[in-house]
Amino acid sequence: MNEEPHIGKLIKAELAQQGRSITWLATQLGYSRQYMYKLFRRKWIYTDLLLKISDLLDYDFFRCYSEWREQRDIITTKSSSWKE
Repeated sequence: MNEEPHIGKLIKAELAQQGRSITWLATQLGYSRQYMYKLFRRKWIYTDLLLKISDLLDYDFFRCYSEWREQRDIITTKSSSWKE
């Protein structure tokens, strides 16, 4: 089954893709760089923080969850239809 997105890794990857530094993101959010490194290790974060990061990076991280959920539902549906 598809694994749930690891949001910390996704944020770190998008930050690198945009050529932005960890320091930049930490400053924009009002957090320390150390906190950002902890955030990158997290599989999930609070939605209000994810919304702020999404806005700053102009990237819809919520879409990652929506796509994962759709894939999960497709797999679940196929799996249950095979059992019938």
